[in-house]
Amino acid sequence: MKLALRLAKKGVGWVNPNPMVGAVIVKNGEVIGRGNHEFFGGPHAEANAINACTRSPRGATMYVTLEPCFHKGKTPPCVKLIVERGIKRVVIAMPDPNPKVKGKGIEFLKSNKVKVETGILEEEASLLNESFVKFIQTRKPFCLYKGAMTLDGKIASVTGDSRWISGEASRKLAHQLRQQYSAIMVGVGTILKDNPTLDTRRSRKISKDPLKVIVDSMARISLDAQVLTNKPHLTLVAVTKKAKKAKIAEIRRVGAQVVLCPEAQDQVDLKYLMLALGSMDIDSVLLEGGGTLAFSAIRDGVVDKVLFFVAPEFIGGKKAPTILEGDGIRRVSDAIHLNKISLKMLKEDIVIEGYLPCSQES
Repeated sequence: MKLALRLAKKGVGWVNPNPMVGAVIVKNGEVIGRGNHEFFGGPHAEANAINACTRSPRGATMYVTLEPCFHKGKTPPCVKLIVERGIKRVVIAMPDPNPKVKGKGIEFLKSNKVKVETGILEEEASLLNESFVKFIQTRKPFCLYKGAMTLDGKIASVTGDSRWISGEASRKLAHQLRQQYSAIMVGVGTILKDNPTLDTRRSRKISKDPLKVIVDSMARISLDAQVLTNKPHLTLVAVTKKAKKAKIAEIRRVGAQVVLCPEAQDQVDLKYLMLALGSMDIDSVLLEGGGTLAFSAIRDGVVDKVLFFVAPEFIGGKKAPTILEGDGIRRVSDAIHLNKISLKMLKEDIVIEGYLPCSQES
Protein backbone atom coordinates (compact mmCIF):
# COMPACT_ATOMS: atom_id res chain seq x y z
CA MET A 1 0.00 0.00 0.00
CA LYS A 2 2.94 2.31 0.64
CA LEU A 3 4.05 1.71 -2.94
CA ALA A 4 0.52 2.45 -4.16
CA LEU A 5 0.53 5.74 -2.25
CA ARG A 6 3.87 6.71 -3.80
CA LEU A 7 2.46 5.97 -7.23
CA ALA A 8 -0.65 8.03 -6.46
CA LYS A 9 1.48 11.11 -5.71
CA LYS A 10 2.70 11.14 -9.32
CA GLY A 11 -0.70 12.56 -10.28
CA VAL A 12 -0.30 15.69 -8.14
CA GLY A 13 -1.67 18.70 -9.97
CA TRP A 14 -2.61 16.73 -13.09
CA VAL A 15 -5.73 14.83 -12.04
CA ASN A 16 -7.74 17.62 -10.32
CA PRO A 17 -10.62 17.63 -9.56
CA ASN A 18 -10.25 13.84 -9.53
CA PRO A 19 -8.37 12.13 -6.69
CA MET A 20 -4.79 10.91 -6.81
CA VAL A 21 -4.93 7.11 -6.89
CA GLY A 22 -2.30 4.39 -7.08
CA ALA A 23 -2.70 0.64 -7.58
CA VAL A 24 -0.34 -2.32 -7.23
CA ILE A 25 -1.10 -5.92 -8.28
CA VAL A 26 0.66 -8.77 -6.48
CA LYS A 27 0.68 -12.46 -7.43
CA ASN A 28 2.54 -15.17 -5.55
CA GLY A 29 4.43 -12.50 -3.59
CA GLU A 30 5.61 -10.67 -6.72
CA VAL A 31 4.52 -7.27 -8.01
CA ILE A 32 3.25 -7.94 -11.53
CA GLY A 33 1.54 -4.63 -12.26
CA ARG A 34 1.47 -1.06 -11.02
CA GLY A 35 -0.21 2.12 -12.15
CA ASN A 36 -1.62 5.48 -11.15
CA HIS A 37 -4.23 7.95 -12.33
CA GLU A 38 -2.00 10.13 -14.51
CA PHE A 39 -4.22 12.94 -15.78
CA PHE A 40 -7.82 14.13 -15.65
CA GLY A 41 -9.96 12.16 -18.06
CA GLY A 42 -7.35 9.44 -18.46
CA PRO A 43 -7.54 5.78 -17.40
CA HIS A 44 -7.83 5.12 -13.68
CA ALA A 45 -5.04 3.62 -11.61
CA GLU A 46 -6.69 0.18 -11.53
CA ALA A 47 -6.90 -0.01 -15.32
CA ASN A 48 -3.32 1.20 -15.75
CA ALA A 49 -2.06 -1.38 -13.25
CA ILE A 50 -3.97 -4.21 -14.97
CA ASN A 51 -2.75 -3.16 -18.40
CA ALA A 52 0.83 -3.01 -17.10
CA CYS A 53 0.76 -6.59 -15.77
CA THR A 54 3.68 -8.73 -16.83
CA ARG A 55 1.48 -11.83 -16.63
CA SER A 56 -2.18 -12.70 -16.05
CA PRO A 57 -3.66 -11.04 -12.92
CA ARG A 58 -6.14 -13.89 -12.48
CA GLY A 59 -6.11 -14.93 -8.82
CA ALA A 60 -3.95 -11.94 -7.82
CA THR A 61 -4.36 -9.27 -5.11
CA MET A 62 -4.78 -5.60 -5.93
CA TYR A 63 -3.74 -2.89 -3.46
CA VAL A 64 -5.44 0.42 -4.26
CA THR A 65 -5.49 3.71 -2.37
CA LEU A 66 -9.17 4.51 -3.02
CA GLU A 67 -12.29 2.37 -3.38
CA PRO A 68 -12.55 1.38 -7.07
CA CYS A 69 -15.27 3.27 -8.90
CA PHE A 70 -18.67 1.69 -9.44
CA HIS A 71 -20.21 4.32 -11.71
CA LYS A 72 -19.39 5.18 -15.32
CA GLY A 73 -17.81 8.59 -15.83
CA LYS A 74 -15.13 9.52 -18.35
CA THR A 75 -13.92 5.92 -18.04
CA PRO A 76 -15.71 2.56 -17.51
CA PRO A 77 -16.31 1.30 -13.92
CA CYS A 78 -13.09 -0.16 -12.50
CA VAL A 79 -14.88 -2.80 -10.40
CA LYS A 80 -16.16 -4.56 -13.52
CA LEU A 81 -12.68 -4.67 -15.01
CA ILE A 82 -11.30 -6.13 -11.77
CA VAL A 83 -13.91 -8.89 -11.79
CA GLU A 84 -13.47 -9.60 -15.51
CA ARG A 85 -9.69 -10.02 -15.12
CA GLY A 86 -10.13 -12.52 -12.29
CA ILE A 87 -8.52 -10.56 -9.45
CA LYS A 88 -9.66 -12.37 -6.31
CA ARG A 89 -8.63 -9.99 -3.51
CA VAL A 90 -8.70 -6.20 -3.28
CA VAL A 91 -7.09 -4.26 -0.41
CA ILE A 92 -8.39 -0.68 -0.17
CA ALA A 93 -6.91 2.20 1.81
CA MET A 94 -10.03 4.38 2.02
CA PRO A 95 -13.65 4.31 0.84
CA ASP A 96 -14.93 6.70 -1.81
CA PRO A 97 -15.87 9.90 0.11
CA ASN A 98 -18.69 10.69 -2.32
CA PRO A 99 -21.87 9.95 -0.31
CA LYS A 100 -23.67 8.94 -3.51
CA VAL A 101 -21.25 6.13 -4.35
CA LYS A 102 -19.49 5.32 -1.05
CA GLY A 103 -19.39 1.57 -0.48
CA LYS A 104 -21.03 0.63 -3.77
CA GLY A 105 -17.76 -0.43 -5.36
CA ILE A 106 -16.98 -2.61 -2.36
CA GLU A 107 -20.46 -4.15 -2.43
CA PHE A 108 -20.12 -4.97 -6.15
CA LEU A 109 -16.77 -6.70 -5.61
CA LYS A 110 -18.07 -8.75 -2.68
CA SER A 111 -21.19 -9.74 -4.60
CA ASN A 112 -18.88 -11.11 -7.31
CA LYS A 113 -16.90 -13.22 -4.81
CA VAL A 114 -13.91 -10.87 -4.57
CA LYS A 115 -12.41 -10.72 -1.08
CA VAL A 116 -12.18 -7.10 0.12
CA GLU A 117 -10.14 -5.59 2.95
CA THR A 118 -10.31 -1.89 3.87
CA GLY A 119 -8.65 0.66 6.13
CA ILE A 120 -4.99 -0.09 5.29
CA LEU A 121 -3.09 3.22 5.68
CA GLU A 122 -6.44 5.01 5.48
CA GLU A 123 -5.21 8.14 7.28
CA GLU A 124 -2.30 8.58 4.85
CA ALA A 125 -4.60 8.09 1.86
CA SER A 126 -7.14 10.59 3.19
CA LEU A 127 -4.45 13.20 3.84
CA LEU A 128 -3.08 12.76 0.32
CA ASN A 129 -6.51 13.59 -1.12
CA GLU A 130 -7.73 16.12 1.45
CA SER A 131 -8.66 18.57 -1.32
CA PHE A 132 -10.68 15.95 -3.17
CA VAL A 133 -12.44 14.79 0.01
CA LYS A 134 -13.70 18.29 0.84
CA PHE A 135 -14.61 19.14 -2.75
CA ILE A 136 -16.54 15.96 -3.47
CA GLN A 137 -18.52 16.33 -0.24
CA THR A 138 -19.22 20.09 -0.31
CA ARG A 139 -18.48 21.30 -3.88
CA LYS A 140 -16.31 23.96 -2.25
CA PRO A 141 -12.54 24.12 -2.86
CA PHE A 142 -10.07 23.20 -0.15
CA CYS A 143 -8.09 26.34 0.75
CA LEU A 144 -4.51 26.50 2.04
CA TYR A 145 -3.07 29.81 3.22
CA LYS A 146 0.69 29.81 2.65
CA GLY A 147 2.87 32.58 4.01
CA ALA A 148 6.47 33.42 4.85
CA MET A 149 7.35 35.57 7.85
CA THR A 150 10.07 36.46 10.31
CA LEU A 151 10.01 35.42 13.97
CA ASP A 152 8.23 38.70 14.76
CA GLY A 153 5.53 37.99 12.18
CA LYS A 154 6.69 40.41 9.47
CA ILE A 155 6.25 39.60 5.77
CA ALA A 156 8.27 42.64 4.61
CA SER A 157 10.29 45.50 6.04
CA VAL A 158 8.99 49.04 6.59
CA THR A 159 10.22 49.88 3.08
CA GLY A 160 8.25 46.99 1.57
CA ASP A 161 11.32 44.87 0.85
CA SER A 162 10.53 41.15 1.15
CA ARG A 163 13.27 39.38 -0.86
CA TRP A 164 13.95 36.96 0.51
CA ILE A 165 12.43 36.25 3.92
CA SER A 166 12.23 32.51 3.42
CA GLY A 167 15.14 30.36 2.25
CA GLU A 168 15.66 28.73 -1.13
CA ALA A 169 14.29 25.36 0.00
CA SER A 170 11.09 27.00 1.26
CA ARG A 171 10.62 28.92 -1.99
CA LYS A 172 11.10 25.72 -3.97
CA LEU A 173 8.38 24.02 -1.89
CA ALA A 174 6.09 27.01 -2.48
CA HIS A 175 6.31 26.46 -6.23
CA GLN A 176 5.61 22.77 -5.76
CA LEU A 177 2.40 23.80 -3.99
CA ARG A 178 1.40 25.90 -7.00
CA GLN A 179 1.59 22.72 -9.05
CA GLN A 180 -0.58 20.88 -6.53
CA TYR A 181 -3.44 23.38 -6.28
CA SER A 182 -5.94 24.22 -9.02
CA ALA A 183 -5.96 27.95 -8.29
CA ILE A 184 -3.75 30.53 -6.62
CA MET A 185 -5.42 33.54 -4.99
CA VAL A 186 -3.99 36.96 -4.13
CA GLY A 187 -5.36 40.42 -3.47
CA VAL A 188 -5.02 43.22 -6.00
CA GLY A 189 -2.58 44.94 -3.63
CA THR A 190 -0.05 42.18 -4.32
CA ILE A 191 -0.51 42.66 -8.07
CA LEU A 192 -0.10 46.45 -7.88
CA LYS A 193 2.96 46.22 -5.62
CA ASP A 194 4.89 43.23 -7.01
CA ASN A 195 3.36 42.56 -10.45
CA PRO A 196 3.98 38.78 -10.13
CA THR A 197 3.35 36.20 -12.86
CA LEU A 198 1.98 33.67 -10.34
CA ASP A 199 3.28 30.87 -12.55
CA THR A 200 4.61 27.49 -11.45
CA ARG A 201 8.36 27.38 -11.87
CA ARG A 202 9.94 23.99 -11.15
CA SER A 203 13.46 23.36 -12.38
CA ARG A 204 13.74 20.53 -14.94
CA LYS A 205 10.13 19.42 -14.36
CA ILE A 206 7.01 19.76 -16.49
CA SER A 207 4.53 21.96 -14.63
CA LYS A 208 0.93 23.06 -14.91
CA ASP A 209 0.05 26.66 -14.09
CA PRO A 210 -2.95 27.17 -11.79
CA LEU A 211 -5.86 29.53 -12.37
CA LYS A 212 -4.82 32.95 -11.04
CA VAL A 213 -7.60 34.47 -8.93
CA ILE A 214 -7.25 38.19 -8.19
CA VAL A 215 -9.54 39.59 -5.50
CA ASP A 216 -10.15 43.15 -6.68
CA SER A 217 -13.46 44.67 -5.56
CA MET A 218 -13.03 47.90 -7.58
CA ALA A 219 -11.17 46.42 -10.59
CA ARG A 220 -8.04 48.45 -9.86
CA ILE A 221 -5.78 45.97 -11.64
CA SER A 222 -3.60 47.43 -14.39
CA LEU A 223 -4.20 46.11 -17.88
CA ASP A 224 -0.40 45.86 -18.13
CA ALA A 225 -0.18 43.49 -15.16
CA GLN A 226 1.69 40.31 -16.02
CA VAL A 227 -1.30 38.14 -15.05
CA LEU A 228 -3.25 39.91 -17.84
CA THR A 229 -0.51 40.00 -20.46
CA ASN A 230 0.87 36.47 -19.88
CA LYS A 231 -1.71 33.70 -20.36
CA PRO A 232 -4.70 35.94 -19.49
CA HIS A 233 -7.10 33.02 -20.08
CA LEU A 234 -5.72 31.57 -16.82
CA THR A 235 -6.67 34.69 -14.85
CA LEU A 236 -9.94 35.39 -13.06
CA VAL A 237 -10.66 38.77 -11.47
CA ALA A 238 -13.25 38.84 -8.68
CA VAL A 239 -14.98 42.23 -8.50
CA THR A 240 -18.05 43.83 -6.91
CA LYS A 241 -20.60 46.31 -8.16
CA LYS A 242 -18.15 49.07 -7.20
CA ALA A 243 -16.06 48.18 -10.26
CA LYS A 244 -16.65 50.30 -13.35
CA LYS A 245 -18.36 48.44 -16.18
CA ALA A 246 -15.92 49.87 -18.71
CA LYS A 247 -12.95 48.45 -16.79
CA ILE A 248 -14.64 45.07 -16.49
CA ALA A 249 -15.14 45.05 -20.25
CA GLU A 250 -11.47 45.88 -20.79
CA ILE A 251 -10.34 43.03 -18.53
CA ARG A 252 -12.56 40.61 -20.44
CA ARG A 253 -11.33 41.99 -23.75
CA VAL A 254 -7.74 40.95 -23.00
CA GLY A 255 -8.97 37.39 -22.38
CA ALA A 256 -9.35 37.15 -18.60
CA GLN A 257 -12.47 36.05 -16.75
CA VAL A 258 -14.42 38.34 -14.44
CA VAL A 259 -16.74 37.17 -11.66
CA LEU A 260 -19.12 39.75 -10.18
CA CYS A 261 -19.44 38.98 -6.47
CA PRO A 262 -21.70 40.44 -3.78
CA GLU A 263 -20.06 42.50 -1.05
CA ALA A 264 -19.30 41.38 2.50
CA GLN A 265 -18.01 44.04 4.89
CA ASP A 266 -17.32 46.34 1.92
CA GLN A 267 -15.13 43.69 0.23
CA VAL A 268 -15.56 40.77 -2.16
CA ASP A 269 -17.72 38.12 -0.50
CA LEU A 270 -15.16 35.33 -0.27
CA LYS A 271 -17.73 32.67 0.60
CA TYR A 272 -19.58 33.46 -2.63
CA LEU A 273 -16.31 33.45 -4.57
CA MET A 274 -15.41 30.00 -3.25
CA LEU A 275 -18.80 28.64 -4.30
CA ALA A 276 -18.31 30.18 -7.74
CA LEU A 277 -14.89 28.55 -8.06
CA GLY A 278 -16.34 25.21 -6.96
CA SER A 279 -18.97 25.45 -9.71
CA MET A 280 -16.05 25.78 -12.15
CA ASP A 281 -14.56 22.48 -10.83
CA ILE A 282 -11.79 24.31 -8.97
CA ASP A 283 -11.22 21.82 -6.16
CA SER A 284 -8.37 23.60 -4.35
CA VAL A 285 -7.08 27.12 -3.77
CA LEU A 286 -3.63 28.24 -2.63
CA LEU A 287 -4.01 31.60 -0.89
CA GLU A 288 -0.80 33.63 -0.98
CA GLY A 289 -1.88 36.91 0.56
CA GLY A 290 -1.43 39.58 1.47
CA GLY A 291 -2.25 40.08 5.12
CA THR A 292 -5.59 41.84 4.69
CA LEU A 293 -7.02 39.27 2.30
CA ALA A 294 -5.66 36.42 4.45
CA PHE A 295 -7.34 37.76 7.58
CA SER A 296 -10.65 38.16 5.75
CA ALA A 297 -10.43 34.61 4.41
CA ILE A 298 -9.69 33.16 7.85
CA ARG A 299 -12.37 35.30 9.48
CA ASP A 300 -14.94 34.18 6.90
CA GLY A 301 -14.09 30.50 7.42
CA VAL A 302 -12.92 29.72 3.88
CA VAL A 303 -9.38 28.70 4.88
CA ASP A 304 -8.96 25.04 5.81
CA LYS A 305 -5.25 24.87 6.46
CA VAL A 306 -2.24 27.14 6.98
CA LEU A 307 1.42 26.59 6.12
CA PHE A 308 3.86 29.17 7.48
CA PHE A 309 7.55 29.38 6.68
CA VAL A 310 9.20 31.16 9.61
CA ALA A 311 12.67 32.60 9.11
CA PRO A 312 14.79 32.71 12.29
CA GLU A 313 15.31 36.46 12.09
CA PHE A 314 13.77 39.75 13.19
CA ILE A 315 12.83 42.82 11.14
CA GLY A 316 10.81 44.93 13.56
CA GLY A 317 9.06 48.13 12.61
CA LYS A 318 5.64 49.23 13.79
CA LYS A 319 4.50 49.86 10.21
CA ALA A 320 6.05 46.76 8.65
CA PRO A 321 3.32 44.47 7.20
CA THR A 322 2.46 41.31 9.10
CA ILE A 323 1.23 37.86 8.13
CA LEU A 324 -2.35 38.76 9.16
CA GLU A 325 -3.76 42.26 9.17
CA GLY A 326 -7.31 43.49 8.55
CA ASP A 327 -9.47 44.53 11.51
CA GLY A 328 -8.12 41.79 13.76
CA ILE A 329 -9.84 39.96 16.61
CA ARG A 330 -10.63 42.16 19.60
CA ARG A 331 -10.28 39.63 22.43
CA VAL A 332 -7.55 37.07 22.94
CA SER A 333 -10.18 34.64 24.21
CA ASP A 334 -11.74 34.74 20.72
CA ALA A 335 -8.49 33.86 18.93
CA ILE A 336 -8.70 31.19 16.23
CA HIS A 337 -6.82 28.07 17.32
CA LEU A 338 -5.14 25.63 14.95
CA ASN A 339 -5.73 21.88 15.14
CA LYS A 340 -3.45 18.97 14.17
CA ILE A 341 -0.34 21.13 14.29
CA SER A 342 2.98 19.91 12.90
CA LEU A 343 6.38 21.54 13.17
CA LYS A 344 9.57 20.80 11.24
CA MET A 345 12.79 22.38 10.01
CA LEU A 346 13.37 22.96 6.29
CA LYS A 347 17.02 23.93 5.96
CA GLU A 348 17.17 27.26 7.82
CA ASP A 349 13.40 27.83 8.11
CA ILE A 350 10.81 26.60 10.60
CA VAL A 351 7.69 25.19 8.92
CA ILE A 352 4.42 25.31 10.85
CA GLU A 353 1.34 23.52 9.49
CA GLY A 354 -2.13 23.33 11.02
CA TYR A 355 -5.82 23.11 10.29
CA LEU A 356 -8.50 25.72 10.95
CA PRO A 357 -11.67 24.72 12.86
CA CYS A 358 -13.73 25.20 9.68
CA SER A 359 -11.87 22.30 8.07
CA GLN A 360 -13.42 19.96 10.62
CA GLU A 361 -16.91 21.28 9.84
CA SER A 362 -16.71 21.22 6.03
